[in-house]
Amino acid sequence: MRRVDHPRFITAVQRIEDSIDAAWQRFCADSGVHQSTPEERELAEVVLQDTSEFGWRVVDGALKQLTCPECGSGLGAGPAGCTSCDRANGFRFAAREVDRPDVPAGNEHAIRVASAVARTRHRYSPRARAGYELLLPDLLDGVLPTTPQAQRAKHLINRLSDDELEQLITPADLPVC
Repeated sequence: MRRVDHPRFITAVQRIEDSIDAAWQRFCADSGVHQSTPEERELAEVVLQDTSEFGWRVVDGALKQLTCPECGSGLGAGPAGCTSCDRANGFRFAAREVDRPDVPAGNEHAIRVASAVARTRHRYSPRARAGYELLLPDLLDGVLPTTPQAQRAKHLINRLSDDELEQLITPADLPVC
């Protein structure tokens, strides 16, 4: 079974999607904007004018409301090399991050990066995908690997073929060399 077909991965990505949708819905409600209206699209465009003013889930929610004028995909989710999507994908990384209570500092940053990779996996290399996707479920549970643990995992990932990488389900599946 490939990682992307495993319930562990599917559930983690759905949890992220749900949290982004909930953050966007709250933001729209707090802004007095009804969903599925032209005003919602305008609000999304306003958010993208300065993403540093908003939480990353709101920014990702704004991206989900817009379509790329070049490739027709969701803005920021098109193929790597699409100029508009490449730029929009970078917008999400300027947004604010606030760690959740009772998780290690940096956990929210790790979730944001891992979820961006997992949700637009076609934009990233198999090695980048493997590292972030393997950790995403654990990150959502509040775990954050230490720097040596992350470096060791990267070392092990770099020794595997693309096909072997897709078969990994959990960090424990990395072969110890």
